[in-house]
Amino acid sequence: MPRVNPAADTPAPPDSTLADTVLERLVAVYAPAADPVRAEGAAAYMKHVAPFLGIPTPERRALSRTVLAGAGRPDEADCTAIALRCWRLPEREYQYFAVDYLRRYVGCCTSGFLPVLHHLVTTVPWWDTVDLLAAHVAGPLVAADPALAREMDRWIDDPSLWAARTALLHQLRYREATDTDRLFGYCLRRADHPDFFIRKAIGWALREYAKTDPTAVRDFVERAGPRLSPLSAREALKNR
Repeated sequence: MPRVNPAADTPAPPDSTLADTVLERLVAVYAPAADPVRAEGAAAYMKHVAPFLGIPTPERRALSRTVLAGAGRPDEADCTAIALRCWRLPEREYQYFAVDYLRRYVGCCTSGFLPVLHHLVTTVPWWDTVDLLAAHVAGPLVAADPALAREMDRWIDDPSLWAARTALLHQLRYREATDTDRLFGYCLRRADHPDFFIRKAIGWALREYAKTDPTAVRDFVERAGPRLSPLSAREALKNR
């Protein structure tokens, strides 16, 4: 799979003393833990979207705790700088660090972070980062500022399938607060998309909401009929 060069169009990270400290520690701690054999297997599993260091997730997260020990709470500029600088580093684990960091500190970010998030989900994109950013960063941002739902209305039609997937999945954790008109409307708007990752996301979003309102999802799938792909419909009703 071809890789997008993250350095080619990355927005300039803002100045951040905290980011300077975190990135210096991060590289110093992660790099020595690299395992070339594991790295090759991880890269192959992820279709070579990026090179890997080969650090297993439990070990990586333990190393991250070392990196962040005493680092303090960031503001939005710090979050932006850390995420963008991690995205400039080639190995995927640095981007995983940024995703975990944003999940932890999404409450420090405002609607102004959304353009940065769009960059993250459309640069070196694959499900391993996009899905977590959708549910745990885009979702909380929209919940905190409902006006951002209009941005999701634009993302669902974005030329990047990964931005569209983010729009489909951003309500995954909303449960009773789910905007069903948007959920069902998004599913229909992209129902004819040819890509597996969009069709799978439609089914996943519906299946997750079915845990809250299975009748609504079943009725929607029945009304949509052949407009939904067999994959989307099957995934939506998997837990019936």
